[in-house]
Amino acid sequence: MRRGGPSVLGIVLAGGEGKRLMPLTADRAKPAVTFGGTYRLVDFVLSNLVNGDILRICVLTQYKSHSLDRHITTTWRMSSLLGNYITPVPAQQRLGPRWYLGSADAILQSLNLIHDEQPDYVAVFGADHVYRMDPRQMLKEHIEGGAGVTVASIRVPRSESSSFGVVTPGSDGQAVQRFLEKPAEPPGLPDDPEHVFASMGNYVFTTKVLVEALQRDAEDDRSVHDMGGSILPRLTDRGEARLYDFGAHHVPGETSRDQGYWRDVGTLDAYYDAHMDLIAERPAFNLYNRDWPIYTHSGQLSPARFNAGGIAGESIISAGCLIRGQVTRSVLSPGVRVDPGAVVQGSVLHDNVRVGRGAIVRGAVLDKNVEVPPGATIGVNPERDAELYTVSPGGVIALGKGQHVP
Repeated sequence: MRRGGPSVLGIVLAGGEGKRLMPLTADRAKPAVTFGGTYRLVDFVLSNLVNGDILRICVLTQYKSHSLDRHITTTWRMSSLLGNYITPVPAQQRLGPRWYLGSADAILQSLNLIHDEQPDYVAVFGADHVYRMDPRQMLKEHIEGGAGVTVASIRVPRSESSSFGVVTPGSDGQAVQRFLEKPAEPPGLPDDPEHVFASMGNYVFTTKVLVEALQRDAEDDRSVHDMGGSILPRLTDRGEARLYDFGAHHVPGETSRDQGYWRDVGTLDAYYDAHMDLIAERPAFNLYNRDWPIYTHSGQLSPARFNAGGIAGESIISAGCLIRGQVTRSVLSPGVRVDPGAVVQGSVLHDNVRVGRGAIVRGAVLDKNVEVPPGATIGVNPERDAELYTVSPGGVIALGKGQHVP
């Protein structure tokens, strides 16, 4: 964002291992995991930044990043004529023979990107959440508030606080009084004791404040070198942190139902539930908002086809699918094939999955290239499923890329 306004560099943190999303992350970084049929998780943050006129973006990668790097370089091509770019930046060991120690250390080791660009502000966003957000609204509040860092926050039930960084607002409702990383028993909000403000992992920094905070953190041997665990508490103690309430945020084309929607899909259950949000008659998250599109590239494929007997209801069916069986309440990625007599219910099927004749798949997430043989069942016999596959605490059955189905 320049053109007479403040210059902003976008930094997307995409190096997380994603252990809680196994087996989908066994062969790829979490931001590269397929979502919603045709998207990758990283497409949501990149679409938000680009729609918000932040057009110079560095994506910091580390863990099993090949498919993520390939997706970014082939999909996210910006206008070099205008000096815009989205580029993956792998861990480069610029400060010695070590990988990233944490998210703050990832940015510290990539300070050359900031020095080269010399932006007024740096937007540091996470790479694996599903939401729509106009970063310009947050940037405006950051500039007007004069903060060193502004933290995007959303209300979540207090019982879920141990999964998030919790932001405690001051008496004015905007200054951050405390920042607690995944606390067990945080105080509730004054106007809503059963809820807390959770950090969304999106921050806008004044560049000078960010650089100084990273350098001081690097000198602290006791630090975990993490944005939420180290940098935010440090700036909060210095009175330089402000809260941005995502609940009051709006984007063009939103519906009353998906306004303020944000999901951390870091677990199989959350990933599955977020897909179920897409397929309701009035979806909790609307993929068809043309005023604030989510961009991706899904290749050149023929349209989906339904042969005699093929039927789908309350489902998302991507291009290249061939449906000759029955599909209900499911999300199918490109190239999925459902043979005659097969039944797919409440499931998420990634690219090129094949469900054989008479097979049954219920309540499952199947990664790409899984073949379910004719007559096989998944989601019918819980004891057998638990022996063969990954089963989440909520009962979602997950198969990794190309996993064998007996």
